[in-house]
Amino acid sequence: MDPKKFTCVAAAALVTAVPAAFAASAQAATPTLNGEGSTLVAPLEAEWATGWGTATGGDQVVYQAEGSGDGIKAITARTVDFGASDAPLTPTQQSACNAAGGTCLTIPWALSATGVGFNVPGIGSLKLTGKVLAEIYLGQIKNWDSSAIASLNKGEHLPNLAITPIYRSDGSGDSYAFSNYLAHVSSAAKNSIGVSTQPNFKVGVGAAHNTGMVSTLQSTKGGIGYIAVSYLIANKLNAAAVENTAGKFEYPNLREIEDAASVVKHASANAGISIVDPPKIAKIAYPISTFTYAIVPSTAPQGSLLQSFIRYALGTGQADGPRLDFAALPKVVKTAALATVKDIH
Repeated sequence: MDPKKFTCVAAAALVTAVPAAFAASAQAATPTLNGEGSTLVAPLEAEWATGWGTATGGDQVVYQAEGSGDGIKAITARTVDFGASDAPLTPTQQSACNAAGGTCLTIPWALSATGVGFNVPGIGSLKLTGKVLAEIYLGQIKNWDSSAIASLNKGEHLPNLAITPIYRSDGSGDSYAFSNYLAHVSSAAKNSIGVSTQPNFKVGVGAAHNTGMVSTLQSTKGGIGYIAVSYLIANKLNAAAVENTAGKFEYPNLREIEDAASVVKHASANAGISIVDPPKIAKIAYPISTFTYAIVPSTAPQGSLLQSFIRYALGTGQADGPRLDFAALPKVVKTAALATVKDIH
């Protein structure tokens, strides 16, 4: 991918096997938190776990990157100390999670984006609008040399090659962000695909986790898939520039993610925040940017340990984000998050 177009540099250690890095077992005598969920946040989670462990003299986090849907299920069942999700809880999920004991709190702790990767031989640069993306995932645009795509990419020799949309087969926060974006730009996508961690995609092939999306895209000529940006960078996959409301085609770099989040002027404690398809005042915003959250019960067996780890993530841990394409949280969001942490007991 052209570094002039997509510039963030990832840590060399971030590879497709990232989730396995969290599987090391902790000694029973060592203070340990167990978490499960988002694969998007997994690379940053690894940095936080290492840094927090050093800062605390050896406290540990065992994190299983199984997808946001599984993270919500695990914290609802109280089989982990925290869940991680790129999608806030739905009212039904909130009720179920609360029923297990204590209010389940939603704490934004990181900010990144869901990129649109593609595998089209001979094409390294691609512009797409929300309308075109929606029609691809609705099965209405089926070939890469379609006039709808060609008109956006004049000068590119688009091949006569079938498009294979790739989507997450597991419950995924990236699916939530992507389907939420499609719903904003296409009423047909909103009605047919819906908005959730497991949208109703009717065409294409499914793949589990961001690692599965990467490997499927790499092996599928003509493929297109929505993938957490850090995984696109780590695997040197091409990313499309997506048109924002201001009419500019932007890549999911830090500055563009930060501009999407700049529209947040107020944030409530214990609440999700959507920044997909931000208004045109955010002139260079990447339109599929997303916050990601820790989901924790207010009444937690390891409340003080949870508070310590999440405060680390919201404080010192924010500095770990930029090289993995995670932007710093806006001040108003960080303030709301820290206020919510105080409710953990």
